Amino acid sequence: MYRPGPLALVLAAFVAVFLLLPLFAVVPVSFTPARFLTMPSGDWSLRHYQALIDNPAWLQATLLSIRIALLSAAISTALALAFSLGLWMYRPWFSSLLIGFVLMPMVAPPVVSAITLYFFLTSLSRLNGLVGYDTTLGVALAHSVMIVPFAVVLIMVSLAQLDRRIDLAARGFGAGVLQRVFRVIVPNIRFGLMTAFFLAFVLSWEEIGVTLFITSVNAVTLPRMMWMGLRDNIDPAIAAISVVLIIVVIGVILGKTAITAMAAKKP
Repeated sequence: MYRPGPLALVLAAFVAVFLLLPLFAVVPVSFTPARFLTMPSGDWSLRHYQALIDNPAWLQATLLSIRIALLSAAISTALALAFSLGLWMYRPWFSSLLIGFVLMPMVAPPVVSAITLYFFLTSLSRLNGLVGYDTTLGVALAHSVMIVPFAVVLIMVSLAQLDRRIDLAARGFGAGVLQRVFRVIVPNIRFGLMTAFFLAFVLSWEEIGVTLFITSVNAVTLPRMMWMGLRDNIDPAIAAISVVLIIVVIGVILGKTAITAMAAKKP
């Protein structure tokens, strides 16, 4: 088994520090006693962390972002699974054209996608107030449109590694389409589905370009609120919420690493 040498480890550590150092530079800024973004000079203060607790808008924006991200991840993963299974099982001659059509939001300029989704959701608002402009379901639907291509890529990669003879054997034993999908295919690509769902959640959570076009005052997500704070008054609470998010991400990564290491030790 190949193991990296000391030089490779040193270079990897240098690249990691170079990439992560700008993120950790926000930590001392979050402890500034001033009312604007600046490095603390002398005294350190927790006033901006206290502002996150005292201002219910931050909690509301966080909970809304979680709901939208979960809903968007579920919708995009389900749509990507249905599309990928259709191509994998039936293999139509125009599959390349379908893949190119589905992947179009991935390569289209974000501004073009945002404007298109804006007009689409405003049109839906005239028909239904639940799914439209500046609504939770409307934002989740728009995020799903942007996220589906990434989920499709991950699920198709998982299906490409699956032996097609498993599906042929199930069909030979008389299994129907739904039985083959939910009892044979999906269990064998469950890790790909989990990865697609997680990536979709992260992409929806941090989406800001499209969100700025399709929200106003009702569906204020956490990235939009942070953007408003930077645009309007350079609120140092943004640095505090950034530190909290960094800690959460580090905790998730360490937890995943620990679970993977424990699973590898099991016989």
